[in-house]
Order: sequence, then C-alpha cells, then structure tokens
Amino acid sequence: MTALLIRPPVLEPITLAEAKAQLKIEHSTDDELISALIVAARVHLESTSRRVFVAQGWRLYRDTWPADGTIRLSVAPLISVDRVTVYAADGSPRDLVAADYLADLIGTPSRLMLKAPALATTVRSINGIEIEVTAGYGLSGLDVPQPVRQALMMLVTRWYEGRDGLGAALVSDIPDAVEALIAPYRILRVA
Repeated sequence: MTALLIRPPVLEPITLAEAKAQLKIEHSTDDELISALIVAARVHLESTSRRVFVAQGWRLYRDTWPADGTIRLSVAPLISVDRVTVYAADGSPRDLVAADYLADLIGTPSRLMLKAPALATTVRSINGIEIEVTAGYGLSGLDVPQPVRQALMMLVTRWYEGRDGLGAALVSDIPDAVEALIAPYRILRVA
C-alpha cells in the first residue's frame, strides 16, 4: 500500500515556546532553527514509530481488494475514513458511501472492510482503490501522549545542543531515553 500525505498537520505536537523553555532560551535568534528541529523530530519519530501524532490527511493507494474484502490501513492512529474511491477498469471513479464498508478505527492496524463483495470485482489493476483518511491523536499537540511529547523535546534538545558536533558526546544517553519513551507507541511490522 502506498501512502501519500495530502494534508500536513496544522501545528506541531510541541510548541516553539515549549521547546525554548526546555532549552532555557529567551532570545528569538534561533527560532527558525528550533522550529525546523521540531518538525524534523516529529517526522523522525513518526517514521520510526509508524504512527502520526497530530491530525493530518493521508491518501492510501491499493491495487485491488484482498480476497477477504478487508484492507489493513497503514496510517495510525486513525481518526476517520473520509473518502473511498474505486476506479473501474476503464478508469472511471466511483465514490463509495459509508454504507458500502465498515471502518475499524480502533484496531492497530485499522481496517476497512467491504460490505458488498461485488464492489471488489470492478477495480483497475494499478491504484484501483484510493482511501482518504485523517490520522493522528487529535487536533492539538496536547492530544499527543505525554511520553511522545517528551521524546520530541529530548530529540530537539539533543539536535540543538549537538548541532556543532561537540554536545553530542555529552548527552549520549538521550537516544536510549527517546527510544524507551517511544517504544510503547511503536507499531511493529508483521511479516
């Protein structure tokens, strides 16, 4: 399944003010750098945990329906399934209505199951299914679990203090702490 970010988060899980307080910085000279580090830390931890933190929109592409009619969605945690479009062999789109499928927003991975198996037979062979979802813990950074927020703060601090290559050796235990904080939220790959 291919996943494409179509609506990035409106805000980050931690604010610039929170990061500056953690760093004990009162000036605004490094605001752009710190803001960029917050984004980089979020993207890094989202990638390694296989979860997204603050609400964002994704479009998932799949070639065909699985034999059991259930698609496991690769973006978590899921807030909503916003649109499901199926493309016929001739390329014509058909938007499914909510009555055509069941969405499991609780499971990990979340799932989408067809109610009518006949809908699965008329799909083009490449990217025949598009599923638009909203994923994340919520609309606010405060919706993100506190251990994840703390891991983000620690990573921003490490990268800020070690940006010249000198501070990295002084805080070598931080990667282990970041890993420990994020571990309960990591979605493991199942072969």
